[in-house]
Amino acid sequence: MRGITLIELMIVVAIVGILASIAVTTYSKYVIKTNRAAAAAVVLGVANRQEQYFLDAREYAADMTTLGATAPPEVSNNYTIATSAANGATPPTFTVTATPKSGTGQAARDTKCATLTLSSAGSKSISGSGSVQDCW
Repeated sequence: MRGITLIELMIVVAIVGILASIAVTTYSKYVIKTNRAAAAAVVLGVANRQEQYFLDAREYAADMTTLGATAPPEVSNNYTIATSAANGATPPTFTVTATPKSGTGQAARDTKCATLTLSSAGSKSISGSGSVQDCW
């Protein structure tokens, strides 16, 4: 008799299952890091626009609408990008934050970095348990 036995078939299925579980886990981590990198790029772009706005208006924009900036859909689907200004301070300052949206799963899966924050002084911070170097 020729062919494969049920035991051989089950071994092949088990090996494929193990490889698939490793691939799905790795892919999920890759998606999280890619979404975070896209959000960080938008935060840096908003900070750049804040500096341009400051040169024109002698104050920072109070919000994204005043700044005339919006996040692209691939970022706004996973993160809420916001900016705020303290124009009464000496010198005036601003902060830009990227907060993961809870409905997308980004917040639940990315607890290491969570909210990304950039200040007008250029200091970067996070609200998660990871390090700033790993998250930015």
